[in-house]
Amino acid sequence: MSLQYLENCPVCNSTAFQPVVECKDYTSSNDVFHVEQCTCCGFAFTNPRPSIQDAGGYYQSTSYISHQSKATSIIDRIYLIMRHLTIKWKYGLVKNSLADKHGAILDFGCGTGTFLDYCKSNGQDTFGIEPSDSARSASTEMGLRVVQNLSMLPNKKFDVITLWHVLEHVYPLNETLQLLIKLLKENGTIFIAVPNWKSQDARRYGSAWAAYDVPRHIWHFSQASMRKLLSNHGLHIKRTIPMKLDAYYVSILSEKYINQNKHSLSTTTKGVYRALRSNAKARKDMNYSSLIYEIQK
Repeated sequence: MSLQYLENCPVCNSTAFQPVVECKDYTSSNDVFHVEQCTCCGFAFTNPRPSIQDAGGYYQSTSYISHQSKATSIIDRIYLIMRHLTIKWKYGLVKNSLADKHGAILDFGCGTGTFLDYCKSNGQDTFGIEPSDSARSASTEMGLRVVQNLSMLPNKKFDVITLWHVLEHVYPLNETLQLLIKLLKENGTIFIAVPNWKSQDARRYGSAWAAYDVPRHIWHFSQASMRKLLSNHGLHIKRTIPMKLDAYYVSILSEKYINQNKHSLSTTTKGVYRALRSNAKARKDMNYSSLIYEIQK
């Protein structure tokens, strides 16, 4: 398994980095990876990281619930319940951004297609991108139009493009943003949801914070670094929306990690308490565990 060292910050092109934290891959390999931060702009990233050719191997685990539709543990069930609860809420955000009642929606990194399916059931014109063969197969079996990459899309533009916890996985970061901008209609909207490594729960759990999720997460965003990245592409943030439920899942999973990967009523209770505290403190500075950025040209 080969590793690649990132020599230039993708946001400001600086070569000056400093260490942030060392994290273990609790999902598949148990390998340890480093998270570094650009000293010029503050953007953080896993460095070194697996090559794009080797990255897929780190997703091949039953513990990687994002590509699954069935739960094999209590924490998986918590994740799937929360995913179900947020689908209608996410759709409401998307629908409110549409100039017309119906629009063309592209979900980049659509996984097993649960969000797209809900949009389709509400009369929207939906397309999806999903590189994982198994997740893409699950979505196409639901009758959804999902392809492997952007080059396979029909020649059309979209009213809304969504990336729900996807951008942190994307290797060609700037190139992908540029391609998505070209696919967006003039008054279209992009929704990007990502973990926030400046959140209270991230500070509390440190290297065991589940949302570092190395090496699958190669980019680690803060509000400031997201603004700088988007500004480089001529995009502006219309509003920032907290994902308060994420703190519960992330904190419960983090408690499991710091207890030798063992889950119990105690770890759940502690995780819920830490999530409550994290959300309460985030009221002052919007540093919630995860954030959605509503973006326009």
